[in-house]
Amino acid sequence: MKKERSWRAGDIAVIGVMTATLEASKTALAFLPNIELVSFLLIIYTLVFGRKTFAAAFAFVGVECLIWGMGLWIINYLYVWPFLVAVTLFARKRGADSALSYAVISGAFGLGFGALCAIPYLFIGGPVMMASWWVAGIPFDLLHCGGNFALCLVLFKPVRRVLEKAADWGRQ
Repeated sequence: MKKERSWRAGDIAVIGVMTATLEASKTALAFLPNIELVSFLLIIYTLVFGRKTFAAAFAFVGVECLIWGMGLWIINYLYVWPFLVAVTLFARKRGADSALSYAVISGAFGLGFGALCAIPYLFIGGPVMMASWWVAGIPFDLLHCGGNFALCLVLFKPVRRVLEKAADWGRQ
């Protein structure tokens, strides 16, 4: 049986910094329709910090609740962001390592964001409500896709390099 290492204070501090950066980046770009860095940052954090990124994703949702209050969107956030972390972990395990690979994942996530967020509406109002909610948001999903793809492609290498150096420094 493999014994899991318990979290150290440094791990908790890193999760706090990841969460704060996620929230700060979301707030900084809030004036742009569906252009955000949260997807990109979760991908990079997952590549550098692994499964600990799940904690940052859930903490981010908690901070969002504190800022915006409770709403149906919380249900969406509780699975869409961890889903992106899981997809990234899967891609890394399968050998994906290029900026283009992760830009495609980020773009596909942006394109599918509305479909993922429409799932609760299936249970609230049925398939018609789910489909109408999703279709109404497709123009925003297209923006989300393009923004995610471009941001990830441009920022992937420099941000990953800096984070890997910071993580190595923090482990010393």
